[in-house]
This record gives sequence, C-alpha cells and structure tokens, in this order.
Amino acid sequence: MNRFLQRSTLALATVAVLATGCANMNETQSNTAKGAGAGAAAGAAIGALTAGGHTGRSAVTGAAVGAGVGALGAYIWSNRMEQQRQSMQRATEGTGVAVTKTADNQLKLDIPSDISFETGRADIEPDFRRVLDQFATGLRQNPTATVRVIGHTDSTGSDAINDPLSLNRANSVRDYLIDRGANGANIATSGRGSHEPIASNTTEAGRARNRRVEIFMGEQQAAH
Repeated sequence: MNRFLQRSTLALATVAVLATGCANMNETQSNTAKGAGAGAAAGAAIGALTAGGHTGRSAVTGAAVGAGVGALGAYIWSNRMEQQRQSMQRATEGTGVAVTKTADNQLKLDIPSDISFETGRADIEPDFRRVLDQFATGLRQNPTATVRVIGHTDSTGSDAINDPLSLNRANSVRDYLIDRGANGANIATSGRGSHEPIASNTTEAGRARNRRVEIFMGEQQAAH
C-alpha cells in the first residue's frame, strides 16, 4: 500500500471512530460528532482528488479540515426555527414552494421556477418576493442563523450559460434578503447549473422541476 492509500485509509478510519463514538453521547453531541465524521469523509475525498494520487498529505489534511467544518455545521431545531417553519408554510400555501425540515435540523425551501424567475433571467418575480419578505422577517428575528442559497437550471443551453445564471439567481435572492434587513455575512450562495437534477431533463415537466432555487436555514449550536 503506497503512502497515499495509507493516509487516506487513516482519514477514513477517523470517520469510523467518530461515528461509532456517538453511542454514548446525547443528541446534540452525537449530531456534532456525525457532522465531524461527514466533514472528514468529504475532506478526505477532496484531498485525494486534489493530490492526484501523488501524495496522501492532502487527503489527511482535508480530513482534518473537513472534520472541523462538519463539527461547526451541527444544527439545532429551536423554537425560533419551528416558528419560522410554520410561518413559511403559511406564507407559501398554494405557491408550490416546499417547506421542510431536513434530517440535520435545517429549514429548507424548495422554490419552483414558475414563481421565482423568468426563463433565462435572474430578476425575482412578484410571487417570489412575497415569500422572501416573510423569510427575511424570520431572519431578522434570528440574526445568528446561517443561510445557503443554491441556484439550479435545467440542461437546456450550455454550462457557460447555465452556471453563471444559476449563481446570479442565488445572488439575487441574497441581495433581496439583505435589502429586507437580513445579515448578509450569514448568507452564502452557490450556483450548480444543470449538474444536480432532481428529475429527467428529457421532458418539459422534468426540466421545470430542475429549474429551482433551494434555500437552507440553520441555527448552529452555541459554543460552550
């Protein structure tokens, strides 16, 4: 086994230790440890790809960094988060927006294309503004919450068009929320273009589902 594989194996063994150690932890501690383990796995994978097979140092370093990021990513479901979920469900009733609680205690809004943006544009539609107005109200009441806005497109057109379009849409959402008083320092954006479809791009219905914006809101565990 070469040095790269040895160190990659060490990184993944660290993940196993973190995961099995959850048995004697309370729920909050377990979530943190699981987040660290998931982060370590992702970090190791990224490090391995970056290393290109020449050395394992990037894999080990990636695992260590990933573990730290994963631990920081442990979310709690507080009364404020539940209130935000309920208010968003009322605000989005009949709009097609899906409001859910994720397995790792984040609030997720899945916004379809028919209320968010016109084809090929990043200007927020009026119906989407009303949803974001309510969402911004909740962010002002929970100023430490973190938000991720992810833009997606269908496969029509090239990556050269879709990738920046998806990012521009995510940035439009961020800017709108900031204008409504949200803390911009806590809002991250990314554009995935057509690379993460949730339906087939061979039908119009499938393409419509893939043209979407996802918003994740999480309240991180306070440091002790």
